[in-house]
Amino acid sequence: MNTSREFVDARPNHLPVRGFLHLPSNDNGDALILTHGAGANCSSPLLIALADRFCEAGLTVLRCDLPFRQDRPHGPPPRGSAERDQQGLRAAIVSMQRQSSGRIYLGGHSYGGRQASMLAAAEPGLIDRLLLLSYPLHPPRRPDELRTGHFPNLQSPSLFVHGTRDGFGSIDELTTALKLIPAHTQLQAISSAGHELMTKQNSKELSGVVIEAFRSFSW
Repeated sequence: MNTSREFVDARPNHLPVRGFLHLPSNDNGDALILTHGAGANCSSPLLIALADRFCEAGLTVLRCDLPFRQDRPHGPPPRGSAERDQQGLRAAIVSMQRQSSGRIYLGGHSYGGRQASMLAAAEPGLIDRLLLLSYPLHPPRRPDELRTGHFPNLQSPSLFVHGTRDGFGSIDELTTALKLIPAHTQLQAISSAGHELMTKQNSKELSGVVIEAFRSFSW
């Protein structure tokens, strides 16, 4: 039987890691870290659904709050918090390396995914795969402000899961942007979904679609 419990790792000289750890009954040795978008936390329905499904597939899953969310329960990340949030993800990776003996995957929704990809680009080899949910390619209605500066340095194979109605970037825009990444990439489009990705209509199927796409991409 899979279990989940509150998780805190507050070792000296590291940013604290806080969230929930999902422990599989049929552990395959691999681990996945999931984090949230700018307006959410690690208890968002999307992260819970994905964590449960990946745990059923045998992965140890940590869904964690970024440092900015640990500091304030509501509101977007303050200006200048990106580097600290990336270091918070690095601390989560170190924690999961102590929990699991296999591969370490890193994923996040929107802002969390962007920070995960920036960390992976800055430290090649730190993680094995990226799972980027609703990557915020540009602010809504501002397509010239692309957030792709780190893409040419991204060496980690990356699966992008993106809604066809996402205002932060169209499927065509994202397809073009992925050509900047030298590593292997794959784009899984979610029909009729916006930036939130999970809807009432797809809530039962979405996690299955994501895990099957990630399974064929990574396992």
